[in-house]
Amino acid sequence: MAKAKGNIIIDIEKCKGCEICMDACPEDVIAMSKEVNNKGYLYAVKIEDSCTGCTNCALVCPDAVITVYREVKKKKEQVAKITNVTGNITVTVDK
Repeated sequence: MAKAKGNIIIDIEKCKGCEICMDACPEDVIAMSKEVNNKGYLYAVKIEDSCTGCTNCALVCPDAVITVYREVKKKKEQVAKITNVTGNITVTVDK
């Protein structure tokens, strides 16, 4: 199976810095900022590019401030092979 590539977007102005997302992330992609938002909270930030898009962080966020995006790159795989053709042949491939 191809490895999934993910990305997260955090609404830093709504984040209250509870750190639950950090504990839920199996890839250690999230850390707390060193600055505060307009409400005075340290907020979660993405620090690594190894996100797999597992959605754990978004599922546990009590304020629903994390949006997760996932892109799966499929590897090339053979779907058909034609051999030993001795005459005319017509091949139709459904999309």
